[in-house]
Amino acid sequence: MKWIPEGVIPAVLLPFHEDLSIDEPSFRAHLCDVASVEGLSAITINAHSTEVASCTFEEQKRVLAIARDEIGARLAIVQGVYAEGSLEAARIAGMAAEGGASALLVFPPGPFTMGQRPEMAVEHFRRVAGASDLPIIAFQYPLSGGQGYPLATLLKIVEAVPQVRAIKDWCANPQLHERQIKTLQSLNPPVNVLTTHSSWLLSSLVLGCNGLLSGSGSVIADLQAKLFRAVRANDLETAKAINERIWPTAEAFYSDPWVDMHNRMKEALVLLGKLPRAVVRPPLVKIPQAEIERIRQALVAAGLLDRTGRALRAA
Repeated sequence: MKWIPEGVIPAVLLPFHEDLSIDEPSFRAHLCDVASVEGLSAITINAHSTEVASCTFEEQKRVLAIARDEIGARLAIVQGVYAEGSLEAARIAGMAAEGGASALLVFPPGPFTMGQRPEMAVEHFRRVAGASDLPIIAFQYPLSGGQGYPLATLLKIVEAVPQVRAIKDWCANPQLHERQIKTLQSLNPPVNVLTTHSSWLLSSLVLGCNGLLSGSGSVIADLQAKLFRAVRANDLETAKAINERIWPTAEAFYSDPWVDMHNRMKEALVLLGKLPRAVVRPPLVKIPQAEIERIRQALVAAGLLDRTGRALRAA
């Protein structure tokens, strides 16, 4: 049986050397560190968190090969499909299937910022599905930017392309988020909603999501897994206590400009002694020292770092 996207799925980061080349040893160590967390169902690569927009096709292929080599025997691997057009998206999907990925995370095409028709969205997913038999996670963006899919369009996509088995929901609208959970997860077969509303994760999970897919899992996968278990067990007291530790990191990572969220996560891993440097590729640039200090304070508040700079277990 094909792997069904559900549960806790961190999206890992991609370390770089100072010359902006991929730091493979650090990436391998980062993969192993995140994958060691109990309660994960998969790891996502070649997505926003790995700065996929700045990576070539060959680099994405190499990232998948490294992930398969390091953690492929333990966890499913979700491959991002990030492309401006459907033909390139299909090429990436084919590469992912050949490279051993377990599922595809399909981003909306860039031209949809200028508007879309349902037939366009359906055709995009048909092209991707035609290049592999892997289950698909549709990345649901906010509707306001043009790249999000109205619920009626999502339902047409699911009907036309049965390989779509989940959405990564970033609609940023609590009412629509709940409507999508109730509608999609009641289908036969269900289409799981994986929340990526990491700035309000507890609120999102209690609405009934069947999983979460989050870049902040690169730093706090253990806390996310424990929160998901507590919510599934209807243990609100425990969930609220865990959320009190997650909240400072969410405030630090998900602030304006949001484009720096994964930049901040790299700095967090440097502070925790898990990455040697926090290099990002242009157009991203290093964040100011004052913001790095704010991240340090958030890690202390979350109980991940003591005031002397020593990393603590996320127990």
